[in-house]
Amino acid sequence: MEFKSKWICAKEFAQLKPIDVFHKQIIEVELPKTPENLINSHWYFRKSFVATAGDKYIVNISADDFYKLYVNGHFVCQGPGAGYAEKYYYNTADISEYINDGDNVIAVHTYYHGHINRVVNSGDNRFGLISDVYCNDEFAFGTDSTWRYNRATEYVAGHLTGYETQYMENIDFNLVQKGWNDIGFDDGAYESAVEKVDDDHIFIDCVPCLEVYDVLPKEVVNLGDGHYFIDFGKEYTGQIHFVANGKQGEKVKILCGEELADEHSVRYEMRCNCIYETVCTLSGGEDEALFYDYMTFRYAELISESDCIDIDSVYMIVRHHPFDDEASSFDSNNQLLEDIWDICAHGVKIGTQEFYLDCPSREKGQYLGDFMVTGLSHMYLTGDWQMYRKTLMEYAYSSKVCPGIMACAPGSYMQEIADFSLLYPYMVYNYYKYTNDIDTLKELMPYVENLVKYFDMYKRPDGLLEGVYEKWNLVDWPTNLRDDYDFELPGRSLNYGCHNAVNAYYYIALIYRDELRKILGIDFESDADMVKESYIREFYKSDVKLFTDTKESAHASIHSNALPAFAGLVPDEAIETVRQHIMDKGLCCGVWFAYFVLKGLAKIGAYEDEYKLIVNESIHSWANMLREGATSCYEAWGKEQKWNASLCHPWASSPIIAIIEDILGVDKDTFATGVVKCEPHIPAGVTFDVTLPTMKDKINIKY
Repeated sequence: MEFKSKWICAKEFAQLKPIDVFHKQIIEVELPKTPENLINSHWYFRKSFVATAGDKYIVNISADDFYKLYVNGHFVCQGPGAGYAEKYYYNTADISEYINDGDNVIAVHTYYHGHINRVVNSGDNRFGLISDVYCNDEFAFGTDSTWRYNRATEYVAGHLTGYETQYMENIDFNLVQKGWNDIGFDDGAYESAVEKVDDDHIFIDCVPCLEVYDVLPKEVVNLGDGHYFIDFGKEYTGQIHFVANGKQGEKVKILCGEELADEHSVRYEMRCNCIYETVCTLSGGEDEALFYDYMTFRYAELISESDCIDIDSVYMIVRHHPFDDEASSFDSNNQLLEDIWDICAHGVKIGTQEFYLDCPSREKGQYLGDFMVTGLSHMYLTGDWQMYRKTLMEYAYSSKVCPGIMACAPGSYMQEIADFSLLYPYMVYNYYKYTNDIDTLKELMPYVENLVKYFDMYKRPDGLLEGVYEKWNLVDWPTNLRDDYDFELPGRSLNYGCHNAVNAYYYIALIYRDELRKILGIDFESDADMVKESYIREFYKSDVKLFTDTKESAHASIHSNALPAFAGLVPDEAIETVRQHIMDKGLCCGVWFAYFVLKGLAKIGAYEDEYKLIVNESIHSWANMLREGATSCYEAWGKEQKWNASLCHPWASSPIIAIIEDILGVDKDTFATGVVKCEPHIPAGVTFDVTLPTMKDKINIKY
């Protein structure tokens, strides 16, 4: 994609040189910083033009870090998803319905965050905007020095929350430039935009704009003296909206949260390390609160010094990646199973923004391991394979930092996790099986090969990995749900020993790399068989018919047995012992790793046990999330099971995958071809009525 227009910015950014924020995680780097006065800065850009109503107007637009587009005062869209400068995204929007005969204005509210974090590639001095406007398929105009800009000073800096993720927006309505996005606004105080001729953004995919819509409260309680409690019924991702008419200088406090501290009292100092407290200062006229960034919450309190809030104006502006609620459906005579499906599906929906987010509160970033679960669940629920493909490409691009690819991409926060990287070939395989997209597979295959080559540098002569110190060896998260895994893990130490989990993940990478080679007709010699033999020799204890965490240890964690079950490493003689061991332990792991527990049971044919774990009602269960009031799946099995648990974490959505692939037994080829192939394993007395999207059409499965 080549824009015809110029990249424009404020003069304050025009002479700043880009900062290279990318480096290996283990390398400590002292980076230059953006000038302090430009961090957390909002900017308005606008352009007046003459048009004819009825003509077709299309806008291509992008910005760094972020934009919101308005035409004649009407909100149109926002974006883009963060990207590497050399692989940057743009959006396309049809603005025809907003065009007037005669005078018009296109206005863009842009933002520069300025911190190194998981959300955006910020802290790199790159800021600005580019846009082409087409009329009836002909280029009409675009960004250049005739555009005008000014700083939006009403966003008074609040506190920085999360993992340097988000500034709370304390809005002073006395400083609002009213009408800045309307026709006839006097922009004489605005300055001419600067054309940044040395801008280095290279634009690739046009990505869909987010869905943005309003959700009304389910309950509003007037607590008296201008104090309102609001319940939106379930957790959403977005911004709260209200209108207030109060005295000049009067304050309105807004508290938001995922849960209650007490009846009608919101826990705004959230357990997930976010403090959702903002303050608006009123102008004395009618003030409309339009917050820029998003939060994840269910409850809110509005507290004013007088009863100045128009409570009928209160709603939430919800946002997420396009999600077709009608694309899939799930009904069962087991109500618990339906409820589990619902909280997982809702978590996937509101946790998928421009990316598959770790969580939309604390990190707001995309993690490769989370994507393995969230992305596949999202694809099954929506049929949106393009979002899955986009994510695979983003991690391929992260190989510019390390050929073993990054754990968090494409944000500017550098994190590397061996377990996640080694699952990348499996994720590519899942994409191909769903889509039969051979061209994308060919494009990604070099990255798969280079990833495996990177880990080969840690190989011992017997093929096992030892001391993968450059990347964190995760096993599971949080640490209290590692089932006492008996090894001091590399990445947080300089331990050069050999342990079970990273080698199981390595073997998974090898077998799925080889599957992809077979699909592409590539001749190869594989060392997977040697690694399998060495793995069994190193970690399998024939006297107890279980796998231990290390050769020296006698501890057989659930991780050290579920992973070989998933990978096909369990000797026939040990299948029953491993199955019973997993069932005895239950889900004593983290919610993300539960994917391997469920799928591991399916791989050894224990489908009934897999189902029992999905619907089990212990404190380590999706049922426990529901008991605690979940409307979206949690980061851990319960609120108190992780010290900073978020209550929306779509990495816990593996029941969707397990039900579709194992209980219903739908072959992945079904989704590429539209021809239903099932080998069901339905528990006695349970019925299903499920609709799923494929590449061809919807399918309906009833049992």
